[in-house]
Amino acid sequence: MAKLNVVLYEPEIPANTGNIGRTCVATGTRLHLIEPLGFSLSEKALKRAGMDYWPQLDVTTYLDYEDFLARNPGAKIYMATTKARRVYTEAVYEPDCYLMFGKESAGIPEEILKEHPDTAVRIPMIGETRSLNLSNSVAIVLYEALRQNQFGHMKLQGQLTKYEW
Repeated sequence: MAKLNVVLYEPEIPANTGNIGRTCVATGTRLHLIEPLGFSLSEKALKRAGMDYWPQLDVTTYLDYEDFLARNPGAKIYMATTKARRVYTEAVYEPDCYLMFGKESAGIPEEILKEHPDTAVRIPMIGETRSLNLSNSVAIVLYEALRQNQFGHMKLQGQLTKYEW
């Protein structure tokens, strides 16, 4: 059974983290927040974006990246970055892997990315688009990892046969 993990490195915008938290609750995914955060976890905007799902969220905070690594030894970490050569659909996501995303203003630091060149992935975009919204990026990569793991423990609500629509 897949028990995926989303890691946010120093997230800055509470609404993004709230939306990501809601996606994690809906998919049974753990959320890991690496400090410093650009907001308080009690902030109204965060709870509003996460709605009534926030109390159900499996969330852990860490003092910094080193604390995250120490508390998750041997974690297989896929790092989402616009600098990766490999597209996110080319990776093979293990059922317990970690999908890491950087802060909205700067992404994941270069020194961390250099440690993980083989697990860095990107979402294709056209032209000079700098990046997608963080919560959209998390949803895109997370659902690919879930798909590869046959959606694990999730129930597939609303499945219709071709004649039921």
